[in-house]
Amino acid sequence: MHNELLIGLVSISDRASSGVYEDKGLPALQEWFGAALTSPWKMVTRLIPDEQAVIEQTLKALVDDEHCHLVLTTGGTGPALRDVTPEATLAVADKVMPGFGEQMRQVSLKYVPTAILSRQVGVVRKQALILNLPGQPKAIKETLDGVFAAVPYCVDLIGGPYIETNESVVKAFRPKSAIKPKT
Repeated sequence: MHNELLIGLVSISDRASSGVYEDKGLPALQEWFGAALTSPWKMVTRLIPDEQAVIEQTLKALVDDEHCHLVLTTGGTGPALRDVTPEATLAVADKVMPGFGEQMRQVSLKYVPTAILSRQVGVVRKQALILNLPGQPKAIKETLDGVFAAVPYCVDLIGGPYIETNESVVKAFRPKSAIKPKT
């Protein structure tokens, strides 16, 4: 179905992917989207280690093969040696969307001074928007609450389905000319 949003969710963690501890990123993302979206959507999830080649392959597969319209990563955006999510994301990008990284850090800075250590990026690959989110469930929610209003219109502009949101969670913003009448 073309009007169904397909979301790729990728949790990037050496320890969670090897079973050392339970992944908390994917459940936090699933919960947020369950509350936020009112238009039809489904998701494809991946739990992978902090390996740049694996991250790149996963992002390419979700966009090129699975045809996701939106791909969100969680984890691997800090300054640690194993944090390579932004590098992998930029390596598969057709266009960089710097406003997303800037705004995600601004949102996080309201909560923690260490947000300046985050290297999150937003990019477009083919017909998909890819965003790097933080790893902690609380930070995932704060970040999505802060930037998702711009995501539906971005997805419109790159040829994806029309996304409608639960305005009590997040109100999608579009120019008046881009708003579809309620049917």
